Amino acid sequence: MKMIGAHVSASGGVFNAPINAREIGAKAFALFTKNQRQWVAKPLDEETIKKFKTELEKAEVLPKHVLPHDSYLINLGHPDEEKRAKSLEAFIDELNRCEQLGLDRLNFHPGSHLKLISEDNCLELISESMNEAIKQTSGVKLVVENTAGQGSNLGYQMEHLGYLMQNSCDKARVGVCIDTCHLFVSGYDFRSEKTYNETMEKFANIVGFEYLMGMHLNDSKPDLGSRVDRHHSIGEGKLGLDAFKFIMNDDRIDDIPMVLETIDDSIWAQEIELLYSLVKN
Repeated sequence: MKMIGAHVSASGGVFNAPINAREIGAKAFALFTKNQRQWVAKPLDEETIKKFKTELEKAEVLPKHVLPHDSYLINLGHPDEEKRAKSLEAFIDELNRCEQLGLDRLNFHPGSHLKLISEDNCLELISESMNEAIKQTSGVKLVVENTAGQGSNLGYQMEHLGYLMQNSCDKARVGVCIDTCHLFVSGYDFRSEKTYNETMEKFANIVGFEYLMGMHLNDSKPDLGSRVDRHHSIGEGKLGLDAFKFIMNDDRIDDIPMVLETIDDSIWAQEIELLYSLVKN
């Protein structure tokens, strides 16, 4: 079964995220557990944690269908050792926050080489950072997101994701989130049944569906292979509805959080209904 929702606001407290998810009829959702543009946040207190769990239960969303996202400041592949250590410390804090909230996964962007080191070297640093984070935490899975390949960001090739999975010190603690816009603009077509099957076969062989732990459902303003990250509303961009129809009818993509990050939050409820309408009976 498909579990669809959106990246909802947690403004005023993380407990507001499940309330906002419930209002749009979401069966899954994403949130930031702290301000995504600040390094440090006030620790979660017991009352906030308890209220979050209560509201999550009211929303009838299981913890495994919540996909928290880490801070945009974090770069686990930073070429500078001191700055990479700062990123790792912030990342570990976010993993601990997820554990406190009873959540089992954290979505993050792999990292950027900033044109100061090679892609291979940067991937090695990201892998080392991930393994260190695993050693210093427990329970929460590290879910790395594919990227558009904009600037010096890594994760735009399936081989990058496969490398991070295979070089994990605990393969039960890692996973992948596929962003449909990022996948398309990084050069993977899936707008026809033929190209969808070809792209997903590549994912199965290079990464593995056993590692798929979330999806971001976004149409794309830019065209195939542009490596420009600009989301659009479902069916309104260069991807079109057929691509989402293939996803909604793929049994390999069941029981994971599938999260809208489309540009108009006022129509998220309608987009959720639209996506479910694509499922063949």
